[in-house]
Amino acid sequence: MGVLSDVKKVIDERINPGLALDGGSVEIVSFKEGVLKVKMLGGCAGCPMRQLTLTGFIEKAIKDEVPVVEKVEAV
Repeated sequence: MGVLSDVKKVIDERINPGLALDGGSVEIVSFKEGVLKVKMLGGCAGCPMRQLTLTGFIEKAIKDEVPVVEKVEAV
């Protein structure tokens, strides 16, 4: 499996089910040179806790499972 398919699996199985509880989700935009760019959707898009969710939940979950990802950024 490639990096993007590994990341998609983590998003589908671990991240989006948790975000869905608050009406949100996240999708992959791109991956280049260790940086994964994602788009936060639904309730996550305008949430004041968005940055904490990005670093404390999304980035951590992805980096735990796909170590080639060095950083996750929202676009």
